[in-house]
Amino acid sequence: MSDNDDITPAAPIGGPEGETRAGYVALIGEPNAGKSTLLNRMVGAKVSIVTHKVQTTRARIRGVAMEEQSQIVFVDTPGLFRPRRRLDRAMVAAAWSGVADADMVVLLVEAHRGITDGVRAILDALPERLGRKPVALAINKIDKVKSEQLLKLAQDLNDAHPFVKTFMISAERGHGAADLKEWLGQEMPKGPWLYPEDQLADLPLRMIAAEMTREKLTLRLHQELPYELTVETESWQEREDGSARVDQMIYVAREGHKGIVLGRGGETIKAVSKAAREELTEFLGRKVHLFLQVKVRPNWLEEKERYSEMGLDYKDGNG
Repeated sequence: MSDNDDITPAAPIGGPEGETRAGYVALIGEPNAGKSTLLNRMVGAKVSIVTHKVQTTRARIRGVAMEEQSQIVFVDTPGLFRPRRRLDRAMVAAAWSGVADADMVVLLVEAHRGITDGVRAILDALPERLGRKPVALAINKIDKVKSEQLLKLAQDLNDAHPFVKTFMISAERGHGAADLKEWLGQEMPKGPWLYPEDQLADLPLRMIAAEMTREKLTLRLHQELPYELTVETESWQEREDGSARVDQMIYVAREGHKGIVLGRGGETIKAVSKAAREELTEFLGRKVHLFLQVKVRPNWLEEKERYSEMGLDYKDGNG
């Protein structure tokens, strides 16, 4: 596989004999509502970045899940929030764009946070953004509140929008996820599968590798730093022994951030490289040689090329 190979289908893939279904499901919600965790659980593998920090998903990430004869293509969108910077605006635009072509939309709401200002803003935007498109409600992290609170929250949310179905789930623990997946499988349009049965995602390998490294950085570094860095896979070389050499560049906005990323004696960058290499090796099922460098680019948040690498539209950051 070359460094330019995308994990994408060339044409619709026919499933087994009998009636098959296939469609797109967009996951929307506030940042940190659990969309990436739910996507990974549905797919059965880690295809989307998951950390305790908000706004970690930047581009629309598609994961492919099988449910009986149905193929469900989940679109994990960036969290919907009030944008301030160009990157924020591009992320929010990507989130709503990911919803536009979906066959079904699932709104995730955190049980313990309830109807926040952010959730209310999403509810207010649904009729204009989606028209009559069906939207299901998934109240997530149900283990954090009592049952009577859950019932009241579900009623209040359904009073605010006519959801076609309501699910109580814990994406992290798996509670209710199987019921949601089964129902979505039944709701997908009839038709041939869109991807090969064993395919998990349609991101380029280069971007998956970059996301894995960015996640490790996000987990290790201070709260204020992760949103001012990005990771790009600069080269991907296949070796004769079956292994791969992957070279990545970490772009930071300020000189002071470079030292934080490197760490004392390079300990931070070494730990990040080790963790990312191990995860990528497990994901690919073969050995990976990962090499990381750090470069200061003060204006990377305004560079069109950086947005293309993140799968975002630079123009969406205007205004």
